[in-house]
Order: sequence, then C-alpha cells, then structure tokens
Amino acid sequence: MQTIDPPQSKAPGGYKSIFAPSTSRERKANFEDYWKFDLEHSGEILEEERNLTKKKNKLAEFKENAVRSKNPLPDPEVFYRNYVHLEDDPKSFDRKTLLLTCIYKFARHEWVGITAAWDYLPELVRCKSLTDKISRYHIAEEFCHVRLFREMFETCQLDRVEWVPLGKWMGRIYMLFPYVPEAIMAAPAFVTELMGITFYMHVDAMLDEVFHDEPEVAGRIRELLHEIMVDELAHIGQRRNFMGPISNWLARRIITPLFKAFFADIPESKLLLDVNQMIKDAKVFDYSQVSQELMARTWVPSYCLETTAAPAT
Repeated sequence: MQTIDPPQSKAPGGYKSIFAPSTSRERKANFEDYWKFDLEHSGEILEEERNLTKKKNKLAEFKENAVRSKNPLPDPEVFYRNYVHLEDDPKSFDRKTLLLTCIYKFARHEWVGITAAWDYLPELVRCKSLTDKISRYHIAEEFCHVRLFREMFETCQLDRVEWVPLGKWMGRIYMLFPYVPEAIMAAPAFVTELMGITFYMHVDAMLDEVFHDEPEVAGRIRELLHEIMVDELAHIGQRRNFMGPISNWLARRIITPLFKAFFADIPESKLLLDVNQMIKDAKVFDYSQVSQELMARTWVPSYCLETTAAPAT
C-alpha cells in the first residue's frame, strides 16, 4: 500500500465564508444540485444494511488491502478499559491510546445520534420531499463513517470495539432530536457538522506525529479519515442549505457553547486538542482551508463560491 502524504496544498482562493448570505431560490437550486452529486457520489441506498453501494465497495477495497500495525499499543487493555468510560488518568496514556480513545468517544456521539435519526426518517421510497431523501442519504453515509472508524481501530489491532449507548439522559436527548422542527434544529445541526470537519482536520494534522513509528498506519488512517471528510465537507454545505438568515445568525453565536459543551464530555480532548482554536477555525470556515485533493471530491454550495452563477458540482 502506498503511503499517502499529509495534505500540503490548500485549495486556491475563490470561496466565501460558510456563513455567506443566500436566498431561498439559491438554496432550492442547491438542494437539487446536491442530490445529483450525492447519488453519483454514494450510489444506491441499501436500506436493510443502512449502507450505500459505492461506500460499501470502498470499504471492501480497504479490507482487501488491509493495513495492520506492527507496533500495536503498549498496553491494549488500557484502551479497552477506557475507550467507553474513562477509568484511568488520561495523562498516563501513550499518544496513540489517547488519540484513539478520543476518536471513539467522538464517533460514539455520532453513532447514537444517527441511530435515532434513522429510526425516525422514512425509507427512501416513502420520502415525500427532496429534503427527506437527502436526509435519508445523509444518515446512511454517517453509518458508513462508523464502519470506517471501526477499520481505523482494526488497523491498530483493536478488534474488540463495540458501539455502546450513551447514558440514560444523554441518550434520551438524542432520541428527541429528530422530532424537533427543522426551523429550530437547523442551526445546531449545522454547527455539529462544522464541529465534525474541524475535529477531523485537527486529527489529520497530528497523525504523523502520533504514528511517527509507523508511517504506513498513519497513511491508512488518513485514507479512512479522508473518506469521512469528503462527505462531511459536503454535509456542511447541505446543512447550511437548510438555514435562512435567522438560523445563519444563530449558528454563529452557538458555536462556542456547543463546542465547549461537547468536548467537555471527552476528557482526552483537553490533552490533544486546542478547542479554543477549533472554535476560531469554525467561526471563519471557508473551503480554502481544505486541501485541493479533498475539494476535488466534494460539493460546495454555489453561494460559497466567489462566482455564484450556478451550483457547484
């Protein structure tokens, strides 16, 4: 397997802020354009498997050419003892264990949220609106991300990872989210997508340092992470498309409290991440922060381009 170098070249200029104003007419055209992109990008939906054909095939390629660590964690039991609930002092963890437990806890929140949303949303054949179809595909893509996260753990010879529900109260909150009207949820749903891509970009930047002794493992985890990031970049634009002026205004103002509340539930983040910098990055996000390699594979709303004559494909 050829090791992928970390992205060095950033996307060229020509992008506006993710918070750039948009009209309802522009957003309608962008929903239609995004749907065309998503069908081509992800393939057909497999309802019984909560999967998508192209995503399924891509994961099969990774597994057929699997990379497995030759220098596994110093003590894998430290990971297994702490990956769901922290039992030990995270300051005692080696950097690999610290990063992997942090990734699990982040992904676990994603898994709980999408499980509740999948049960709420109708199957694709019963979706009455384009936005419902888009939402169904979105959640299916997120389940594909969960499989990619599992492959990251298996790359590090951690094959006993299970997705465990959150506590009673937090679990109930996630169960209620799908029933909240879109007008209320548009801003926080968008901010969670923005949080995701910000987190992944910061993780991407530290992979070579954490896995300095195994560049092939760093390269494979980066490949898996980039598969997720391509979708998340498109999801930011898709979720931004649900927001009119009021939601757009609100989203800017809830970035700080949502980021801080979320990462407060992940103790490892204090030792790995500069959450204040992540907040700053999110507030000024535009697609020029992202590598050209990823931008070539994703989707951008037309109103986030300097030239907005037509939706980006």
